[in-house]
Amino acid sequence: MEIYDPARTGLVVFDMLEAYRQPIEAAGSIRPAQELIASCRAAGVPIFYAHADHRADGADFARSIADTDSHFRPWGEDNPIQLVPPHGSGSQGLKVMREIAPQEGDYMVPKHRWNAFHGTHLELSLRSRNIDHILLIGGSVHVGIASTAYSARDKDFQVTVVSDCCHGFPEQRTFFMEKVFPRMCHVRRLSDVVAGLGADIATASA
Repeated sequence: MEIYDPARTGLVVFDMLEAYRQPIEAAGSIRPAQELIASCRAAGVPIFYAHADHRADGADFARSIADTDSHFRPWGEDNPIQLVPPHGSGSQGLKVMREIAPQEGDYMVPKHRWNAFHGTHLELSLRSRNIDHILLIGGSVHVGIASTAYSARDKDFQVTVVSDCCHGFPEQRTFFMEKVFPRMCHVRRLSDVVAGLGADIATASA
């Protein structure tokens, strides 16, 4: 069993926001996320909430254009390209879900792109606490989780994606968990991670 050192581990909660409640509930990842967050708090693992943050006027919105929208529908007259975000900074949609609401001492990491490291204080905040192992949860798996995991790997962080605490389209989620992430990081179930956190507490108190 892997043991996680709280002094070297940080939990990154990615875009578990009210705007994405439907896919998060569909994936069944709220309760597992609650359990993992509670376990991390008990073990003294710092928690970093990476959350989308965009100006309502779209001035900081991504300018690159893809073939389709997030549901793979081609852009066109019946589906015009969106130039402003559906939820602006400070809106209810961009608040962390109430079930896993941040507490005093947690880190809020507003981000403007998929990668939670890009243009944010995440790396600085992790390294200032000597954290080199990231537990990563949230979604969507093939978008934000993937881009953040790739970036973390290239920055020489160890990454563990906690599979049952993630959400996104089932097909893409399964593909990344089975065919992509195992090549670049660890993929673990909640029960294994919780056991590893508890083992560290038991070892320290022995």
